[in-house]
Amino acid sequence: MKNGQRKLFGTDGVRGTANIEPVTAETALKLGRAAAHVFTREVACPNHRGRPKIVIGKDTRLSGYMLENAMVAGITSLGVDVLIIGPLPTPGVAYITRSLRAEAGIVLSASHNTYEDNGIKFFRHDGYKLDDDIEARIESLVFSGEIESIRPTAGKVGKAFRIDDAVGRYVEFAKRSFPRELTLESLHIAVDCANGAAYKSTPCILRELGAELSIIHNAPNGTNINASCGSTHPEEVCRLVRETGARVGIAHDGDADRVLLCDENGELVDGDEILAIAALDMLGRNRLTANTLVATVMSNFGLDETLEARGGRVLRTAVGDRYVIEAMMREDLNVGGEQSGHMIFRDFGTTGDGIVSALQILRILIETGQPLSELKKVLRKYPQAQRHLKVKSRPPLESLPEVHALVQEAEATLAGRGRVLLRYSGTEPKVRLLIEGRDAEAIHHLADRIADALAAAIGA
Repeated sequence: MKNGQRKLFGTDGVRGTANIEPVTAETALKLGRAAAHVFTREVACPNHRGRPKIVIGKDTRLSGYMLENAMVAGITSLGVDVLIIGPLPTPGVAYITRSLRAEAGIVLSASHNTYEDNGIKFFRHDGYKLDDDIEARIESLVFSGEIESIRPTAGKVGKAFRIDDAVGRYVEFAKRSFPRELTLESLHIAVDCANGAAYKSTPCILRELGAELSIIHNAPNGTNINASCGSTHPEEVCRLVRETGARVGIAHDGDADRVLLCDENGELVDGDEILAIAALDMLGRNRLTANTLVATVMSNFGLDETLEARGGRVLRTAVGDRYVIEAMMREDLNVGGEQSGHMIFRDFGTTGDGIVSALQILRILIETGQPLSELKKVLRKYPQAQRHLKVKSRPPLESLPEVHALVQEAEATLAGRGRVLLRYSGTEPKVRLLIEGRDAEAIHHLADRIADALAAAIGA
């Protein structure tokens, strides 16, 4: 398959409306077969012992049952065993994959999207997401029919096993990222589980570390994941903090690889502020590798100024956690993330982990004795105007004359004292606009004009 002809994988696995291509039982079965072939016959796994095995975890979406059964059927039909771990945060699946020495891990989740969507994400044996060439190989096998003739029979067909202690294993893993000599006994924490994969694990982790909890949205029913809750609706956890008097609020997305925080005043603390707090703390302890933090082009420029003032720097990547992780691995760096709350602390894990990220800030809060409202002041932000519009089509943005002209006009107005970023989402049918500058009123005016032009040209 030539570059540019890929039909399944986006920036974060395969994603779309559940039961509509490509997120169907039929395609899931084919993906299971293709993945089983690639991970057991083409990609070397140093952990391999005995029968090959692949881990499957999921979030709490109704369609997870359908996709899980299809994936199990596809994988076992290639003679590979499946370890089913049920609902667990995405970072938990990555950890269990490593812990059980499996050839690969699979997560059935559409992250922060609503329940109608679902997705299929893959991890290598070491818990890292797949390289482009491995994704391309899996995709080519789905469409080519190359492995149709591989049909193990009798005792060579794979088996499926349920791993009952996966949540407990992940709880212990996450707790190890928090110093043993510290406790959360002095903290009252508000938690929004987004009716998602962390509905058991995050409360368990925090309670075992001693925290007093007020919890909302921890009763998933298959259709309420991310529904007016979680990190996509942080006003919920902020409300809970104000109502309960909690000192900190924690809000996950559906698969809990993200976290946003709330300070004791009920004010949001976003991913940029979390990264700034953590990076400056690590700079002060000589623990930030190469004095470098990885962030995407969407992060506030104030992050660069904050680190530079303390002898650090920010390495920028394209939008998407996979690009953050790729840069971290390429440069052997240990902290990176996104404004959305998707952060990677490679000293503790291989992918974004909402509760591990939150624990790093809770440690700093305990050690310094400062409230979160004070800690977040280390980042002086540039004003930003963001617009997210659903679209009916995705033509090249430069081919939209009125939009292109307004973007050029905005860039000229900012005159090097700000920036304009316009791109299509890699996971949703949306176009995303960010304008950053010193004058908040001016950038919101510019953003409104561009957004109106986009809505007229390609708005859904």
